[in-house]
Amino acid sequence: MSVSWNPWHGCVRVSEGCGNCYVFRIDAAHEKNAGELRLNADFLLPLREGKNGYKIPSGETVYTCFSSDFLLEGADPWREDAWRMMRLRQDLHFVFFTKRIQRLASVLPSDWGEGYHNVTVGCTCENQARADQRLPIFLTLPIRHRIIVCEPLLSAIDLRPYLDRQRIDRVCAGGESGEGARPCDFSWVETIANDCRAADVDFHYHQTGALLRRDGKLYYIPRRMQSLQAKRAGIDYVRKKVLL
Repeated sequence: MSVSWNPWHGCVRVSEGCGNCYVFRIDAAHEKNAGELRLNADFLLPLREGKNGYKIPSGETVYTCFSSDFLLEGADPWREDAWRMMRLRQDLHFVFFTKRIQRLASVLPSDWGEGYHNVTVGCTCENQARADQRLPIFLTLPIRHRIIVCEPLLSAIDLRPYLDRQRIDRVCAGGESGEGARPCDFSWVETIANDCRAADVDFHYHQTGALLRRDGKLYYIPRRMQSLQAKRAGIDYVRKKVLL
């Protein structure tokens, strides 16, 4: 099971992958400005209690800050409290993705050590330039659980220099959704999948995106079918677990 926790809302575009950001698109449809950062009413959600204890029960995966970027500069005054809630709820597993991995070292809590065991950090890289910019930093940081996120995938990416199975838990890839989506070529996804298999790193094809190019033909994939079509491609890979 999983739940979403968006402690704050709003963001600032920083790279090519932000060009068609769903947060900006959805806010614009509701005549709101996604560039205005604001604290959400659910800021204290991990600590909120119901009749039978915490509203988020033990064992859940909590997808964190998907209507912003957890490392956004404007959120610096609030992040320490967010870290504190992650530390207090060690029975949950928190996951956040970021395009600002270069900021992580400067905003870590004092007791982070080699990383909280219940926090996964995903570093987003949408093309080769962003992979080469962000992933060398990502691999040097004290993080227990790492995911490389190639979504929206906008070009071919050679991840082979970064596929260290001792430091990368998983690679995810997917195309771009929504109005104005840019095409994703299946060969880009397939290459990443093959490289992950060769390096024995888990790989997940998350979604096709709205426009999928395959064998020279461009296909429109309805939103409801994008994850299903990705699954049908059959290119996911899970490394074999060694039993001790």
